[in-house]
Amino acid sequence: MSDTLSYPIGRHAKQATYTPKERVAMITRLAAQPSALAAAVSGMTDAAWEQPYRPGGWTIRQLVHHVADSHLNMFIRVKLALSEDEPTIKPYDQDLWVQQADVDAVSPMVSVALLAALHERAVAFYRALTPGQFLRGLMHPENGRMTIEQVLALYAWHGDHHIAHITSFRERERMYGSGHPESWE
Repeated sequence: MSDTLSYPIGRHAKQATYTPKERVAMITRLAAQPSALAAAVSGMTDAAWEQPYRPGGWTIRQLVHHVADSHLNMFIRVKLALSEDEPTIKPYDQDLWVQQADVDAVSPMVSVALLAALHERAVAFYRALTPGQFLRGLMHPENGRMTIEQVLALYAWHGDHHIAHITSFRERERMYGSGHPESWE
């Protein structure tokens, strides 16, 4: 499988620190993600929701719910980092989360709306932070210490990454139709 199918915008590159201009750009990306996600799934058929975005990947339905789940965790993590001293956050098994009953029972558009509301709060939160607050940290059991600005960078990439999965899927669907093997190349 092509790396482009897995990482359509490339892999996330963690930096030690970010400039104020880079932070503003990342917040702007985060602010744009809900409308970009809504546009990416606009007019999606019932059958398309159940298609994997790449071979071995989650369905589009699972992917949309995953973005909301993941970004909810992001918001809680940065609030903890700002209100506690280097909290150790709890990781979660994203593959098990996308298999939970709500993923099949609830329209993915609920998660699109949830992401819009969540990002309104998150963007306001990030815009209000001082330079020193961006450097506050948390301990991720799998990724080590992360600053709030590193979490922001990760999720600016994360949302764009999964939106690109959907837009790439939709483009292949337009070019080849649903389920054609050449659409995976």
